[in-house]
Amino acid sequence: MSVLFQLLNILGSLAIFLYGMKIMSDGIQKIAGEKLHKILDYMTKNRFTAVLTGFFITCIIQSSSATTVMVVSFVNAGLLSLVKAIGVIMGANIGTTITAWIVSFFGFKFSLEAVSLPCIGIGMFFIFSKRHKNRDIGEILIGFGLLFLGLKFLKDSVPAINEKNLALFEFLKDFAGHGILSRIFFIFIGTLITIILQSSSAAMAITITMAFIGWIDFPIAASIVLGENIGTTITAFLASLNTNVSARRAARAHMLFNVFGVIWMIFLFPLFELLINSILPGDVSNCEIITFRLALFHTLFNVTNTLIFIWFIPGFAWLVEKLVRPNARDNETIYTLEYFSAGIQDTPEINIMKAKNEISKMARITREMFVTFIKIFDNPDKKLRDLVESIVEKEELTDQMQMEISKYLAECAKENLNETSADNVTALLRITHELESIGDSCLTLNYLAQKRYNKKIKLSKIARWGIDSYSKQVLEFIDFYVSHLEADYHIFNLEQAYSLEAAIDTSRNKLRKNAQKRLQKGAQVRSELLFIDIVRHFERIGDYSLNIAQSLKNMK
Repeated sequence: MSVLFQLLNILGSLAIFLYGMKIMSDGIQKIAGEKLHKILDYMTKNRFTAVLTGFFITCIIQSSSATTVMVVSFVNAGLLSLVKAIGVIMGANIGTTITAWIVSFFGFKFSLEAVSLPCIGIGMFFIFSKRHKNRDIGEILIGFGLLFLGLKFLKDSVPAINEKNLALFEFLKDFAGHGILSRIFFIFIGTLITIILQSSSAAMAITITMAFIGWIDFPIAASIVLGENIGTTITAFLASLNTNVSARRAARAHMLFNVFGVIWMIFLFPLFELLINSILPGDVSNCEIITFRLALFHTLFNVTNTLIFIWFIPGFAWLVEKLVRPNARDNETIYTLEYFSAGIQDTPEINIMKAKNEISKMARITREMFVTFIKIFDNPDKKLRDLVESIVEKEELTDQMQMEISKYLAECAKENLNETSADNVTALLRITHELESIGDSCLTLNYLAQKRYNKKIKLSKIARWGIDSYSKQVLEFIDFYVSHLEADYHIFNLEQAYSLEAAIDTSRNKLRKNAQKRLQKGAQVRSELLFIDIVRHFERIGDYSLNIAQSLKNMK
């Protein structure tokens, strides 16, 4: 019964630790949401900036699994290449080592009650503030306090070595001292622990605590840490199961990168142990020294592994492409947008950024549809069947995107968002709806162009010139919202949008009057009605574009 009670105490302590880390991570994300977006921009540079991107994001959100799941989703959405994704994953592996340093430095060097309870107490004052930024700071402080409170309980729950539990200690010792075989065994244990907990940070906390208490020595603990590096890849692997081939390759690259690193470390472990002992000399029985040695080992391993493989990223990507082949599902044209969660440490702010990137892609598709219609309309005597069919396919795609992105944003709205992010979700939902309406209008314009071709309707030179001029105004407005969706949507003048929409309305009125005059002079009714229909849908696209601009202005 006492063993069961101790086990429940350990699980409860671990739950407080994980919950504290989640609250702290959520608060940091809410404050750093826009900064995260700027960091993500570095992904488009090169492999070195990609590594830095992965490092900084993981340091901010304190979860390499969450970073890797985000990378997999970005690759799945076509927003990140495999080569750059591998670089981000490498950086995430380095970033996750910060957790070990935090636990080692704060968790055992200071009185945890002296750190955790004051943090929780101060955080409560911020939580009740009217300003959402202060509430986010409160979340960080409370999460920080709960994290170390859980660590304190964890340290107290792990029993010390005495006559009652000496048998279990001797059981662990029986598996030690057998060289490579021992390392492989404890690597397997570390992998298993991380898979069960779905958090390498929690697994690291347990490992460091057991080393501090004296249950395991440095070689055993370091081997378990290596296993945790493999176990943390499972989250991204599971998230990639229903994704496209590129996303599956990114997840597999993460797994292979960590596995290859562990393989060479198995053989070079004695050299690394000597190096760490020389950097941090002292009595091996000193509890504080072993925790810092584990943190140093974790960092040196991931930094060295990255320095080795960063020069071979293109070759590594080639290997993954050979190992992970496309399947039948990859040839399907159905658009899906899965809501990925990294388990206990979700990334709501990053998920919103992913939705925004998907909406930017949708905006580019609507622009392509409109430009394609212009090409078809300008060539009424040519058979442009491929272009006509491409508009139909893209309209079906925008319908699917509208449905999937809306469901995705609905999932985002269920998360613990701050007021700014919640308002942004509402604005993005509106933009998605307006983009789908623009796609519908482009499809109708496509049918009108087909009608002109099939019925051999002739438009006057003045009418053709009017549509050409009007289409340029509409395209200017489309380019306006596309550019601001892809760039910084905060910095733009809404008055410019009103000016573009007013110009479109003025041109519509002028073109309608001209059509009426031509009808009064005996122009063909069919051609003028076709002309008026086209003008009407152009004007609708202008209205939808203004709605998008207004929603962008409401985003913060």
